[in-house]
Amino acid sequence: MTRIVRAHINANGEWADQQDIFKAPDVLYTPSVIHYGSRFLFDHKGHVFFSLGDRGDMTNAQRLDSPLGKIHRINDDGSVPADNPFMHRRGALPSIWSYGHRNPEGLSFDPATGFLWESEHGPTGGDEINVIERGHNYGWGVVSMGLQPGITRQHQEGMDDPIIYYSPSIGPSGITFNTGSRYFGWKDNLFLGALIGQKLFRYEIDGRKITHQEILWDQFGRTRDVIMGPDGLLYVLLQNATGGPMPTETETPGMVVRLVPVNN
Repeated sequence: MTRIVRAHINANGEWADQQDIFKAPDVLYTPSVIHYGSRFLFDHKGHVFFSLGDRGDMTNAQRLDSPLGKIHRINDDGSVPADNPFMHRRGALPSIWSYGHRNPEGLSFDPATGFLWESEHGPTGGDEINVIERGHNYGWGVVSMGLQPGITRQHQEGMDDPIIYYSPSIGPSGITFNTGSRYFGWKDNLFLGALIGQKLFRYEIDGRKITHQEILWDQFGRTRDVIMGPDGLLYVLLQNATGGPMPTETETPGMVVRLVPVNN
């Protein structure tokens, strides 16, 4: 089960004063080894957003008494903000910010609008990119753009459709917005790593719309995460960098690569 802790590194370089920020009740622990979610993001306003997958049971995503299949928002000391959408709903967990998620793998704020963008694994197809709104339901367990036994609908009133979806699957992973100035023509673009097909995507964004997409590569390994470095450059985490089949990924070294602009 996903668990979130905080601590500090003391003068001796030791991990010290660990404190639980999130720990699920023991009854929710499961032998399932899928759909952990587990991205987290600071909003620079004293809050932490973190994602939890449905742990392989899609019914969890629609239950407001379960933390699974949700994006949560807490204060950075572990307390719950008073303006969270379900703070005063009986039976609901007050930390929930949005629900109806299958396996959220990426979170990033658009520097131009402040919108919170999310990437999410679908079942067989139906991988999603969403804009996350306070208290909204993103449909998993009821609707999907992919193929899932027990789900027959793609749309439902009161549930948000994805901004874009992919069938067949791309295996979306980490996302980030380019907040630097090192890449000409890529200001405020969104970047997404993808596991299937080993892709790195670049998106041009206008408000809540994706107006253009480009695949920057598709051959260097399973692209697990992409972040902005303090030097204004993009850093990308690659796993199984030889491009071999998935079962060998634990046997081949990963790497972090830096994208450096080239003047033509």
